[in-house]
Parts: sequence; structure tokens; C-alpha cells
Amino acid sequence: MRYTRLYCSFGPQYRHFSVLANVKPQSPTLEDLVHVSARVAHVSSLHEMLQLFARTRVPMKGKACHAQVICVGLQADIITANMLIAMYAKCSLVDCARKVFDKMPERSLVSWNTMIGSLAQNGEEQEALSLFVEMQREGNSFSEFTVSSVLCACAAKCAMFECKQLHAFAIKAAMDFNVFVGTALLDVYAKCNLIKDAIWVFECMPEKSAVTWSSMVAGYVQNELYEEALVLFRKAQMMGLEQNQFTISSIICACASLAALIEGNQVHAVLCKTGLGSDIYVASSLINMYARCGCIQEAYIVFQGVEEKSIVLWNAVISGFGRHAHSLEVMILFEKMQQTGICPNKVTYIAVLSACSHMGLVEKGKKYFDLMTREHSLSPDVLHYSCMVDIFGRAGQIHEAYNLIKNMPFDATASIWGSLLSSCRVYRNLELAEVAAKQLFELEPHNAGNHVLLSNIYAANKKWEEVARARKLLNESEVKKERGKSWIGIKDKVHSFMVGERNHPKIAEIYSKLDNLIEELEKLDYKAETAHDLHYVEEGRKQELLRHHSEKLALTFGLMCLPSNVPIRIMKNLRICGDCHSFMKLTSSFTGREIIVRDTNRFHHFKNGYCSCGDFW
Repeated sequence: MRYTRLYCSFGPQYRHFSVLANVKPQSPTLEDLVHVSARVAHVSSLHEMLQLFARTRVPMKGKACHAQVICVGLQADIITANMLIAMYAKCSLVDCARKVFDKMPERSLVSWNTMIGSLAQNGEEQEALSLFVEMQREGNSFSEFTVSSVLCACAAKCAMFECKQLHAFAIKAAMDFNVFVGTALLDVYAKCNLIKDAIWVFECMPEKSAVTWSSMVAGYVQNELYEEALVLFRKAQMMGLEQNQFTISSIICACASLAALIEGNQVHAVLCKTGLGSDIYVASSLINMYARCGCIQEAYIVFQGVEEKSIVLWNAVISGFGRHAHSLEVMILFEKMQQTGICPNKVTYIAVLSACSHMGLVEKGKKYFDLMTREHSLSPDVLHYSCMVDIFGRAGQIHEAYNLIKNMPFDATASIWGSLLSSCRVYRNLELAEVAAKQLFELEPHNAGNHVLLSNIYAANKKWEEVARARKLLNESEVKKERGKSWIGIKDKVHSFMVGERNHPKIAEIYSKLDNLIEELEKLDYKAETAHDLHYVEEGRKQELLRHHSEKLALTFGLMCLPSNVPIRIMKNLRICGDCHSFMKLTSSFTGREIIVRDTNRFHHFKNGYCSCGDFW
């Protein structure tokens, strides 16, 4: 009601408010003092409303205030104009903010800072940079907020050249050690993959805020330096720094990428103490972490504990169940989400289609792909087509997958051709494998995996001359093949293994234990599946190579060190081979242990001689 009365009280008598400055000095009457006091009160209330509508992001009421500003002749007032720019910026009406800025007869430093900041925050990074250049050319003064805002624009654009220029500018202006400028600098360097420069800036800063630490942790995670992120987070904890949701989300992502369950549990405990667990993005990161660590039940418990479930949370839990081959749960959650009134988006459909792919559910996949456009009016993008290609390919419908690639309204990505090539390897389709490989060599000339995959397809079809030619081409190029590696966490240490491992301190004991295990499994009719070794060597040599695969070594070490009631969790950087898959199934039955393997594609839960993937992966 107060603001309604204020709107009505403004009248034509205030249209020439600014002429008060030209009035000749004379003794003011009581009536004059009352009028001036009323006008000041009106202006103060107008400013309060602009600030209120900026905070609450109500653009229509903000525009009504703008009309009143014009009515009382305050459009040339610097403070009022700055408030208008800020209000429009908060309401994402950057064009309106720019019009106010351009019409200002005189601008203060706050005017420039507010306008540059609003451009940077609303995706107009190039305009922000251009306005900063204009500001310098006009000889206007600047502050640390100006420089940090422009650096934020550089970070959004990953503009490395401009960032280095601004860094030099900050050094000349003696602002490089300012906490705002330093934080913005390390953030832009990290986002531009110049992590060494970001670390240098961080270490040189004499003063660091909680945002600075958060930005550095996020920078490590963005550059896949997950262990370094965990170390820095631990250091921040020891210093007693207050944690925010951004730091926590970043560190949870690091735990997820490393499958570091112990550290993830510790971060979860920190969340319970700080009360940040209710944050939607923190909760979704936590769900993703547990799912990627093989603890899908714990992920679901976190999901259930959040009262207000957003589409982000639903997508996280649906993706988690899909990754663990729980296709039925995926479909049930998909229906439950809609029953709560939340419509699926494109990310939801990617999760559902991926689940169909992992379980070979071709008809279900077709149904959801059709439902996406027919029921929810969502246009499939290249990721949805990639899922469909994967669904067809994994089910052996190679030609259907290839026809979909040819007819889709996008250029096929490397991921799509890679999916087709992988399917060709499984079903030994040489003709389409060569087509897919040719495309991949053009799209990813430095990816050794494509050369290796084609070579393996030739080897599976016993085309040894082609194998030799493919491997020669790989050796002559500068690309490097990624070696298979598996790792397992025991207490507070991660142990990694490669095929033929010799460096582990307990390797002799591991080999002895593995040999004894294989002897016991052979009594249960285990026989090394040498078809999965694609080297052109004798049968005995193939058996020896398969015997010492990295995941077998990691499993053996887990059996040696972990209590019998604890699941053995193994991570692998490549796809688990068929022989190791059979070995894990038999071992789970023979030892009565639950074995969880996360390979590059999915999770495999081995228990009582069975795998959650149903031997389809």
C-alpha cells in the first residue's frame, strides 16, 4: 500500500525537480522546507523500490518505477540511473540497462562497473570487453571491480589472449594482488586450461577469500586434477575456512571421478554438519558421486532425503540407476517423476535411452525416442541420436544403426562413429567397421584408441596382414595407445595395476595367490577365453597374457586385503574383456564375495556367479 500511494503522489509539479539547483539564495519558508522534505522522501522511497524490484527480479514493476523516474525528472541523476541499470541487469534485461547507460549525460565509476558487470553476467562477454576498452579510451578511472568483471567475461569466452593482456594491465595498475582481481585471474586461467598459471596466481596471492579457495578447487576439478583438488580441500579444512556449496560440489565431483568412496563419505559428513545437503546442486552431485562409486542404494537414499525434488535431482538418480543396469528402476522413476508434475527434459531422455542401450531394449528405446517428440514436444538432438545408434549397435542391428546415422539431421560426431565401430567389433562387421574408422581418423586424428579398435576387429576376424598394417600406421603416427589400468582402494591408499605388473611391493604374493585361484576355478570348468586376446601369438602365450590382466591383479589384491563382508570395488580405464568378465563371475561364486567393477562403459555387479549386466555390455 505504501508503494501504491507513492505512485499516486507523484504529479506534474515534480517534473522540473532539477531546477531547484538554480533557485536564487533566499530565506526558505516553512512551506518550502516541507515541500523539499516531501520530495526527498519521495526520491528515497523510489530508490528503495528500485532496489526491492532488483532483488525480487520483478521487471514490470521496475519499468513502472522507471516511468516515475522520468516523470519527476530524475533520469539524469547518476545514483538513480545506476540503480536502474542494476535493476534491469538483475532482471536480465541487459538491452534496457544499456539504453539507460547510453543516455546518461555523466557517468560515475559505479555506472561503468555496473554496466560491464551486467554484460558479463548476461552472456554479453564481447560487449563487456568492448565497453572496458571504451572506458579506457575516454580516460575514466577504474577499480578492482572493473578489472575482475572484465576477467569474468574473459573466463566465459575462454579468451586467453585478452586474459593475459588484462593480467599485465592489473600488474601495471598494482591490482594483481587484490583478492577480487586475483580470484578472477586464477578462475579464467583454470577455465582456459592454463592450470599452472592459475596455481601461480593462487600461490602468489597474499590474501585469499573463501571464494578464492573455492575457485582453485574448482579449477583443479575442471582440469581433471582430482587428487590435487582433494589435497587443497583438506588444507582449507585444516585452516578452518568456511565451506560453501560451490566448493562442496566441486570436491564431490572429484570424489566421483576418482571413485574415492571413503573421501566421498567424509564430504557427506561435512555436508551433514554444515547443512548444505539441502542445496539441489550439492545433492545432485552427491547422488552422482555415490552412483559412480558403485553405491546406487546410497545414491537413492540421498535422493529420498531431499524434500523439494527438482528435475536436476530426478535426472541424477535416473542416470545413476541406468549406469548400474537397473533398467526397470529407470522406467519406474521416469513414470514417478511425471506423476509428481515434473516433465522430463532432454537430459532425462538421454538417461532413459542410455539405460535401454545397456540392456539391449531396442523396442523400448524406439518407444521413448518417439515419446520424446510426440508427448513432450522435445526435438531430439545429436546426443539422443547417439543413444539410438548405440541401442541398435549393441543389439547387433548394425545396418539399422548405420542407416540412422545417414538419415539423421546432424553431422555424426566422433562419439556416434565410435559407437558404431565398437558394435562392429562385437559383431565382426568388417565392412562398416572400415567406414566408421575412416570417419574417426578424420575427426580424431590423435586418438590412438580408434586405430587399436580397428586393429582388434581385424584380429578378431584373423586378418593378420591388416592387423600388421593398422599397427604399423599407429606406430608411425605420433598418437599413443592408452594402456589398460585398474585400481583399487585399500584403507586410505589407492593401488594401481597394469598387465604384467612388476612394481607393486606385494606383486610376488599377488601372482602366487592368483595362480592358486585360477587352479581352483579350473576345477569349476574355468578356461581362459583366448578369443579375447587379439595378439598374433601362440595359444599358451595368449593364456599367459590373459592371466595377468590388470583387473585380475586388482581383484586378487582385494581378496588378500579386504574383510570378507566388504565388497571389492575395482575401477578400470578401459572396457572389461570377456575373459575377465567370466573370471569375475566364477570368483564371486567361489569366494562368496561381491565384486563391483567400473569400466569405461558401465558398472558390473558380480554376485553368486552372476553379473548385473546380464552378460550384455
